[in-house]
Amino acid sequence: MKRLPFPRLCLLATALLSLLPVQARAEEFRIPPATAQKIGHRIWQNECVGTVPGLTSWNKGEAFGSFGIGHFIWYPKGGRRTYEESFPALAAFLASRGVPVPAWIKAPDCPWPNREAFTAALASPPTTELRTLLSNTIALQGEFAAQRSLRSLPKILAAAPPAQRAIIEGRFRALGASPAGLYCLMDYVNFKGEGTNPAERYQGTGWGLLQVLQNMRGTPHAAQAPAEFAIAARATLDRRIQLAPKPESQWRAGWFSRCASYAKGI
Repeated sequence: MKRLPFPRLCLLATALLSLLPVQARAEEFRIPPATAQKIGHRIWQNECVGTVPGLTSWNKGEAFGSFGIGHFIWYPKGGRRTYEESFPALAAFLASRGVPVPAWIKAPDCPWPNREAFTAALASPPTTELRTLLSNTIALQGEFAAQRSLRSLPKILAAAPPAQRAIIEGRFRALGASPAGLYCLMDYVNFKGEGTNPAERYQGTGWGLLQVLQNMRGTPHAAQAPAEFAIAARATLDRRIQLAPKPESQWRAGWFSRCASYAKGI
């Protein structure tokens, strides 16, 4: 069977997305493995500085561990679940694609109850086993991130004001029609979430993908969409810093640098 070049694959995926019921669209999408790996490496660089130890982390003050290229969240049993958990879904996805995932990694609860226990186990066999699994599945994690970003569309549209839904979906599809735009969607959902969680607000204002799509200008063509997305993402995060109850300006330079990468492509 003759392979289609990526631009035609993107156009085909976009056409299919437009014809399917919105709930089913993500299930039908497949990103080419080489592109998934390339974008996966970019996300890995953004989240973990491209290091294997960075694939398993637990930030100070957080109630969850962060694992994989997108620092997918994994809560311990009884953990305070402020943010959307995503690592169990990644483990299930890897298993569904034939990856031998150890039973303890497929468990719903993170095995370390807190950051102290995780830090004490950094050189343990389980941590090494988890890092090996994650470092060997970069392309599949990229595909998971792509599907996760597409699955966000129904939630985003449901959370958006009815009058804005058509233009938001148009912007989303414009981004999904190119490798650079897919990188924007995939990375930002992992970076700052979908923007649909009421708990992820400062003074009633969110900073996720929904809010970035709302802040974009017009409905750009696929080639223009990443640059417009970069501008909107920067403005969205700057607004978050302004509204934060505690100082967050120390993150501005790093966040803005990440936003600038959206306009550069992959």
